[in-house]
Amino acid sequence: MEIRRVQVEGPDRAYGLSYADWGRPGTARTVVCAHGLTRNGRDFDHLARVLAADRRVICPDVAGRGLSDPLTNPGDYALPTYVGHMLQLLQRLGLEEVDWVGTSMGGLLGMGLAAMGEASPIRRLVLNDIGPFLPKAALERINAYLGLDLRFWSLEALEAHLREIHAGFGPLTDAEWRHLAEHSAARREDGRFGLNYDQRLSQPMTTGPIENIDLWPVWDQIHCPVLVVRGTESDLLLAGTAAEMTGRGPRAEVVEVYGTGHAPALMAKDQIEIVRAWLGRAEPAAAAQGR
Repeated sequence: MEIRRVQVEGPDRAYGLSYADWGRPGTARTVVCAHGLTRNGRDFDHLARVLAADRRVICPDVAGRGLSDPLTNPGDYALPTYVGHMLQLLQRLGLEEVDWVGTSMGGLLGMGLAAMGEASPIRRLVLNDIGPFLPKAALERINAYLGLDLRFWSLEALEAHLREIHAGFGPLTDAEWRHLAEHSAARREDGRFGLNYDQRLSQPMTTGPIENIDLWPVWDQIHCPVLVVRGTESDLLLAGTAAEMTGRGPRAEVVEVYGTGHAPALMAKDQIEIVRAWLGRAEPAAAAQGR
């Protein structure tokens, strides 16, 4: 695995995007793994290590997260900006077709790219605990901790915070929690640890009242095969939403992961195998002819 960097444009200037590059360029398939709202590409290390046996795996840090540059204007922290950056990343890497694994916000990016019709670069799409309807209550829960300038005197204290706010990830091992903590930490000027995302990314979510978000028109424009992984205790991807996703648009397959909420961490062997096996399936003839 190598940490690499590319320059992408806009909205106001060029920005550096960091990504973890697993496997070898030139392999037959490439998988892009896109993280959640306040997370980073190193969340996928366990999954990428397995997928990289026969694929190239690209795990970007979205702008303002991880090792990528923060945006100048916090109002630009929005899905259209991120989708534009991801398209440029694929172009810079010479990738015309990829499989996409997206957790939460990363899944919304995948939906946006997959809804581009014939111009879409996505062959197969895995949505990890996200769908086209986002309920107000879950968004309010996320907004309660989003953007707080938290400081911790030790990595252990930061890890304890992650265990609390990301309890929905499921029953992770101590080593897995420590991995998340190590790659979520950034030293502040006072020597304490902070979370390595730009706290200003919360501003677009606080400009008005939080409401339900309905993206069903986007969903109905998707035509590639879709797998939905849902935590059985999820408050963001409701059971009814997941069920409806199987009957309209791309008519997704749904797999539920017990003992998790929002969102399964994709670190456990059984969760990794769900993704690996589905991505490795032969493409249905009807879907292939429709591309």
